[in-house]
Amino acid sequence: MNELVEIEKRGVIAHLTLNSPGTLNALSDAMLAALAARFAALAGDAGVKVVVLKGAGKAFCAGHDLREMQAGRAAPDKGRAYFADLFARCAAVMQMIPALPQPVIAEVHGIATAAGCQLVASCDLAVAAEGTRFGVNGVNIGLFCSTPMVALSRVVPRKVAFEMLTTGEFIDAARAREIGLVNRTVPHEGLDAATSALAETIAAKLGAAVRVGKRAFYDQIGMETAAAYAHTGAVMVENMLFRDTAEGVQAFLEKRKPDWA
Repeated sequence: MNELVEIEKRGVIAHLTLNSPGTLNALSDAMLAALAARFAALAGDAGVKVVVLKGAGKAFCAGHDLREMQAGRAAPDKGRAYFADLFARCAAVMQMIPALPQPVIAEVHGIATAAGCQLVASCDLAVAAEGTRFGVNGVNIGLFCSTPMVALSRVVPRKVAFEMLTTGEFIDAARAREIGLVNRTVPHEGLDAATSALAETIAAKLGAAVRVGKRAFYDQIGMETAAAYAHTGAVMVENMLFRDTAEGVQAFLEKRKPDWA
């Protein structure tokens, strides 16, 4: 039986695949649970240095499962409790990504819409195939993408995010790169190779340094400038005291490769 979120480990890189191509990898209740389980396991996996997240079939992710959402309306409260729980669970999964010690790279193709676009925005990095379409298009069916807005508005300019949210219009991969939603765009046939190359570049760095750096990156974003400098200065002190960092600096000075444990 195929798993909803498949995992393939290629050395120190874990490739997660949303595996519900028939629903365009919609974030159903089961899909959210499967993602949460995978992320929880990876959080404690010291053997994984980078995570790649992709979708099976024709699309990366089409957002929430609208059929499940409509079915929730059958409850006596017309779905209020179910909807509140659904959006809370989805928000929790999205927040697991920046909390993971490993950098997470979205490998995006086809479409990434609504909560699927939120998923891309929540990842640390993203590589998109040319021709990929992105949108927070819930407004087209009368549902403003308020929760996807949280991740989107934190990675793209405010006016661009608001235009996407209020018009429901899609943008292509080139525009997504221009506004900072994705880092790189590549031909579709080179997507896996390009994403893997980026993952391998990061995986070659000192894992302990990347882990503390990622945590500090997200911690300092919400701070005032002076507090951010104080916090990151303390982080750098601890980083400098790592045995492998001392070795890395010495190796650079001696023009040799570091002997990292």
